[in-house]
Amino acid sequence: MAEAKTYDYVIRDRAGKLVKGRIEAGSESAVAAKLKSMGVAPLSINEVRNTGLQREIKIPGFGDGVKLKDLAIMARQLATMINAGLSLLRSVSILAEQTENKNLARVLGEVRSDIETGVSFSASLGKHPQIFPPLMLNMVRAGEVGGFLDQVLLSVAQNFEDEVKLRGKIKSAMTYPVVVFVIAILATAGMLLFIVPIFADMFTDMGGDLPVPTKILMAMSDGLKVGLLPGLVVLGAASWWWGRHKHDRSVRELLDPWKLKVPVFGSLFQKIAVARFTRNLGAMLHAGVPILQALEIVGDTAGNVVIEHAVSSIQESVRQGQSLTGPLSEHEVFPAMVVQMMAVGEDTGALDTMLEKIAEFYDQEVEATTEALTSLIEPLMIVVLGSIIGGMVIAMYMPIFGVFDLIQ
Repeated sequence: MAEAKTYDYVIRDRAGKLVKGRIEAGSESAVAAKLKSMGVAPLSINEVRNTGLQREIKIPGFGDGVKLKDLAIMARQLATMINAGLSLLRSVSILAEQTENKNLARVLGEVRSDIETGVSFSASLGKHPQIFPPLMLNMVRAGEVGGFLDQVLLSVAQNFEDEVKLRGKIKSAMTYPVVVFVIAILATAGMLLFIVPIFADMFTDMGGDLPVPTKILMAMSDGLKVGLLPGLVVLGAASWWWGRHKHDRSVRELLDPWKLKVPVFGSLFQKIAVARFTRNLGAMLHAGVPILQALEIVGDTAGNVVIEHAVSSIQESVRQGQSLTGPLSEHEVFPAMVVQMMAVGEDTGALDTMLEKIAEFYDQEVEATTEALTSLIEPLMIVVLGSIIGGMVIAMYMPIFGVFDLIQ
């Protein structure tokens, strides 16, 4: 059998639009035959050549997970094909063959097999909860019932793309201070382990009484030599524990309220949580998901137990036939503007539209806040790093200022 190669193709759907995709096959003729069997005629087929620096480096066990971006691309491509007139089974088959993520391709192959045996699309996706989040499952189920699956998939794709952008903004705000902090720790440890001992031996040979800052620095160097290995063990154990228990309810109950009150970053965490809550709730209501079911899901996806507690009180209010936005004013995590806009949307019957507007506003707020924090943190971190290194250098050179007195 010929070795499978990757090909980019361009087809024209039944609506006359150009659709691009990627597929693996043994040859160009095999790609053309496969596309024709799907009822479409290829306009161009080009082999993707990965050579040199373009070749992707893959490490076993890393990069095999399905990311939110992969799901967004899958949902948008699936919506495009269904809107173009392709059947759901054929669309899923195309995705299973051309999806670059091997894990997602394997799962889509299983979904295709389920659909062939008569299982609904949402029920088939529900067999893989580790891949497809509840938000997507419930929106797809509502789209199947209402007969507008393509529109729901577009909403899912837009929601996931917005979430990816939001996460990108968070990472951009945190990357710089984390990198500078790590550099400061490494530079400090390097000076204490390798440079300070050289000066300590020299000062010992000279004799005399050393300044207090120099004594403190030498004591820190000696302490680091003794505690480096145990410290690394403790750090590794703490990292392992955090990786296993950071999502535990008891841990989140302690940390999530504190995150909203921490100086500087507290307002950013609040805006992120509100943006995620309003976006997810608006998308699910727009897709036709029942409000109680939607509230239960968005409470879990908000990423903060404070939001979850607020959503629980909202659910109880709705069950009793009362207002959706009434309990929101009792929770400080929701600004007054959010409560008022949701109340207007509830009164006018356009709550989903109002929630989308709120989400857009807070996305812009998150972006503006991250930019402001970045511009503020950069000079502060430079000052901190300079102060640490400069203070150590001064402490090491202070005895040299009196070196002639020591020699005499």
